[in-house]
Amino acid sequence: MMMIMFFMGTIVFCLKRKHLLLMLLSLEFIVISLFIMLVTYLGMNKYEFFFLLVYLVFSVCEGVLGLSILVSLIRTHGNDYFQLINILQC
Repeated sequence: MMMIMFFMGTIVFCLKRKHLLLMLLSLEFIVISLFIMLVTYLGMNKYEFFFLLVYLVFSVCEGVLGLSILVSLIRTHGNDYFQLINILQC
């Protein structure tokens, strides 16, 4: 079940590459599915859950960075399309 969630998130990430918001949502879906896999694995093998705390901290940092890029993109260009971004412009 969790692998299906992971692959569905990856497929959506690949198919919806024009919109930054949809890409961020699919990345968060992938992060949640990996988190569920880690909880299941660590719970079955009776390991400590300290690694989950580190994983959650990094996933929150990734989400905040993506949202800040989304906000700056919308402020400068007015939408979240990647087609309008030209890397050579200042």
